Amino acid sequence: MPVIVAENISKKYIIDHQRKSGSSGLRDVVSETVDKIFKKKAKDDFSEKEEFWALKDINFSIDQGDRIGIVGHNGAGKSTLLKILSRITEPSTGQIKIEGRIASLLEVGTGFHPELTGRENIFLNGAILGMAKSEIRESFDAIVDFAGVEKFLDTPVKRYSSGMYVRLGFAIAAHLNPEILIVDEVLAVGDTEFQKKCLGKMRDVSESGRTLIFVSHNLTAIQALCNKSFYFEKGRMIDQGETSHIITNYLSKVSHKSLDKHWDNIESAPGNDQVRVKRFKLFPEYQDDLNHIDVRTPINFQFEFWNLVEGANLNLSMHLYTFTGECIFNVGTQSESFPKGLVTGTCELPGNFLNDGSYVVSMMIVKDTSTVLYNMEEALVFDIEDYRENVTWYGKWPGYIRPQLNFSIRQTEHVVND
Repeated sequence: MPVIVAENISKKYIIDHQRKSGSSGLRDVVSETVDKIFKKKAKDDFSEKEEFWALKDINFSIDQGDRIGIVGHNGAGKSTLLKILSRITEPSTGQIKIEGRIASLLEVGTGFHPELTGRENIFLNGAILGMAKSEIRESFDAIVDFAGVEKFLDTPVKRYSSGMYVRLGFAIAAHLNPEILIVDEVLAVGDTEFQKKCLGKMRDVSESGRTLIFVSHNLTAIQALCNKSFYFEKGRMIDQGETSHIITNYLSKVSHKSLDKHWDNIESAPGNDQVRVKRFKLFPEYQDDLNHIDVRTPINFQFEFWNLVEGANLNLSMHLYTFTGECIFNVGTQSESFPKGLVTGTCELPGNFLNDGSYVVSMMIVKDTSTVLYNMEEALVFDIEDYRENVTWYGKWPGYIRPQLNFSIRQTEHVVND
């Protein structure tokens, strides 16, 4: 049963470009104010209005119990959509139909009155949600315990830190039993422990049959929480569907493969007065004539740099990340003393080790095992494609690694029938 239906939603803003001749001193400010009062305008003044569509022709339907993740770059229209869903702003065209009570946490202090205490804001937010005092009292202790602000409960929230604001705001939104919970990237303000609590609470909300809408750049969290996702780009919905499909589509559009970076001129190469990078290249040992990397493909990483300090004790440290930012492993070389000149490091990655997906490599040049001389972030970006032989299951293979291990099955005892 649909609880949210969006029909041809668009949101237009007017950007006013103004340019005024002359300086902007006190005299000019006073003069401009007088001009405005008498509706005068200098001939050299310039004003141009531009239409900006934050959202354009958005259509979707969300069923009760759906857990919706929304992904896209900054400025894609995600937050604008949430503001429309939360009734903070109205769409320029189209309509939204919503069945059920909505609680939203879109920014720090959403719905708070700064002069009221934490205790009073809990009751205020509950009233805004349409809850009776008795309902709020039932959840009051759980809200305070989750937020961890008991000591400051009777302090005006204007004196709260941003972290306290978020903790209390999320606790109120999640514990007052809304049918629909909307959460924006605001959770990034909290510490790691609190983020884990929030994700756990959102999981509880979704498992209870309530509807969750979650905007985040943490694709791992969206993958874990959401069964469906929307992909937005420049105010338009590019795709919607099952979360793993949407994330794969999103990553394929933002991923830029780069298997070879090199600088022939030492003067313009990245680095500093101690080291300069010459080259970082990935050498795949292709399995076929298609020249693509799949899960079977062995890979060699080669890193070359100029050492500019005689007798420097150096080692290399390589990190491999998923495209969503999780570190899969970190490996390092032994520290050695090198004369001035070109130094080359090589790392071999066997086939049948990594799962299919997009990966990022960073490389650090380290002095005396502890001082980072240069960190080349996102040195290489590459994709690994899927390959299956004699496997009849075609779902997404879980995990970041996919090692080929000695794993067998055999019968060890026969059942004898009487």
